Amino acid sequence: MTDSYILDFPVGYQVGPLQIRPATVLAPMAGVTDTVFRRLIRNQGGCGLLMTEFTSSHGVVSTRHVKKHNRNFRYLYFQEEEHPITCQLFGSNPDVMADAARVCEERGFDIVDINFGCPVNKVVKCNGGSGLLRDLPLVENILKKVRAAISIPLTCKFRAGWNDKELVFVPMARLAEDCGLAAVALHPRTREQGYSGKADWTRIAEAKAAVKIPVIGNGDITSPEDALRMFRETNCDAVMIGRTASYNPWIFKQIDEYLRTGSYTVPADHERYAMMKTYYQMLEAHGESDAVGKMKQFATYFTHGVRNGSKLRTTIYQLREVSQILAAVDAFFRVELEAGSALECARVA
Repeated sequence: MTDSYILDFPVGYQVGPLQIRPATVLAPMAGVTDTVFRRLIRNQGGCGLLMTEFTSSHGVVSTRHVKKHNRNFRYLYFQEEEHPITCQLFGSNPDVMADAARVCEERGFDIVDINFGCPVNKVVKCNGGSGLLRDLPLVENILKKVRAAISIPLTCKFRAGWNDKELVFVPMARLAEDCGLAAVALHPRTREQGYSGKADWTRIAEAKAAVKIPVIGNGDITSPEDALRMFRETNCDAVMIGRTASYNPWIFKQIDEYLRTGSYTVPADHERYAMMKTYYQMLEAHGESDAVGKMKQFATYFTHGVRNGSKLRTTIYQLREVSQILAAVDAFFRVELEAGSALECARVA
């Protein structure tokens, strides 16, 4: 990756003593950003920082004595090639959160991040995720106790507020800075919005103007052009991408290519085939306990934009063995790639 861009976008940003390059972050996504998916993203290039799935602080503390390389506890398992990597925690008990953060540091994570953004009911009902946005004194207590418990950088990710009448993104950013956090990430939707409607990027700009620590922008980045536009409109220090990366694992590489050259490559079907097969083989090699379930889940993502992709998804959903799914993927793309080549030859003729 280059040290300079032809387009005005930050090459990197600082999180405490860590220089993150490029200035792009894989967002934490429950059920998606496990070690296999993170390594798939890392191997494409262009992503500066990886994040784990959000992880229960109580669960982390209860597994303090589980060996670091035990693959059965997938939330905290990572491989050396994933550095720099952040462990994201959620919870509402300051002492438990602090203890969990210590475990994350002991396990070798580069950064600890606290989730104040998850809108899911079962998390919010426990006063976790975005539920904490209604209790800033508790947020402050959590931040101070966690910051005091660890020596590695602490960051947090939050939403704009509970709803449009209870916006707290600027107070949250300032509170994080005052408590010694190294950076913040803002998803500018409210908890009430969930993932509907449009992410209001002006809120990212307001948060950035209110603090001196790095502000990472998140929400509605579906293309390299969006990443550049977010930076230009908000002056954010980095961009964080979640859902787009699940069906377009090339997005970070495309952003880097776009910033270096002004254009980027859209993967052809044979590249999607290679990506899908690589991911499935990585699941198999990792010994994923629910490899078949993961393959079915990601079939939806990876066939996005593939001609006749619905046929492959239907086939995969009906299979129960890893070997059967791998064979189905090979058979499907063999036919589709041959058909595609025939169509191309016909056009040229």
